[in-house]
Amino acid sequence: MKKRILLLSALLLLVLVTAGCSTIDNPNYITAESTGFWSKYIVYPLSWLMTTVAHMFGNSFGLSIIIVTILIRLAILPLMIKQTKNSKAMQAVQPEIQKLREKYSSKDAKTQQQLQQETMQLFQKHNVNPLAGCFPLLIQMPILIGFYQAIIRTEGISKAGEFLWFDLGAPDPFYILPIVAGLTTFLQQKIMMAGTPPNPQMQMMLYIMPAMILIFAINFPAALALYWVVGNIFMIVQTYFIKPPVMQNVKANEGAGGAKK
Repeated sequence: MKKRILLLSALLLLVLVTAGCSTIDNPNYITAESTGFWSKYIVYPLSWLMTTVAHMFGNSFGLSIIIVTILIRLAILPLMIKQTKNSKAMQAVQPEIQKLREKYSSKDAKTQQQLQQETMQLFQKHNVNPLAGCFPLLIQMPILIGFYQAIIRTEGISKAGEFLWFDLGAPDPFYILPIVAGLTTFLQQKIMMAGTPPNPQMQMMLYIMPAMILIFAINFPAALALYWVVGNIFMIVQTYFIKPPVMQNVKANEGAGGAKK
């Protein structure tokens, strides 16, 4: 979990910085003539999909961003469910892994080899793959990053004009979307971390990520902030429903703690 959050944070920071430079200095709009594998086969199809959906709804790129964001989240939902199930399975065996580490606390090569062998046997016994949680992440990240860049590089979005109270091609003048994006990012991470042991790095990212999203959303076009808000809300609902056992355990523990007091 910790490594996944740190990896997501690093990827997000890289994309945000790259996207920011592209948006401010050189829009580099995507077209059917764009070259390069990433632009031609990832970004352009997503840009085309957004443009097509916008035309279906009276050239409303705001509605298009909302609809396509939900469609993409639904498409990668099976990967997210698989990732969450594996994460829960890893959490379940953590107490036994800790016991093995205490048993084989010596740092010599023979002891560490024995630790690795028994740890792998433990994973096999509980049918847990320690690498399985990374595979869905590696598959879904190019899709999400590609959609992110498609929003930035679609000329129609930058010139779409107003949607609700903001201009899609300019920052939200009232900072409503950035604030909501930051709050929903915090809530999403809070729910994802529910039931996991306290960790200083994870607690730090719980506040750093929303702050990053807030700062970038204030300075970037509102279209991106809208994408973050919709994606975060979807993730919050998704996480709540695919992690019910974890949420129930957290509530049970809180209730037990209150009863002891």
